[in-house]
Amino acid sequence: MTQDVLLTLGREALLLMVLASLPPIGASLVVGFLSSLFQATTQLQEPTLSVVPKLCAAVLALVVAGPWIAAQLMRFTHQLLLLIAEVVA
Repeated sequence: MTQDVLLTLGREALLLMVLASLPPIGASLVVGFLSSLFQATTQLQEPTLSVVPKLCAAVLALVVAGPWIAAQLMRFTHQLLLLIAEVVA
């Protein structure tokens, strides 16, 4: 296993981590912005009004994007195991 292969593998792992975390973080960001806008408009400063909707949005985003995230993780794991098999053999 050469240094180029290891660097490519590390780059793919980091990119996969960012892509897999993007749906829940993006949903939380959008809902948090809308919640903050609502709180600023109505002058309600209740902390649970910002936490609960963001948590629900993150869970919903994980439910919706879960199959895609799992498929990407399976693809990466398959490539990694094939690469390990080449090194061992």
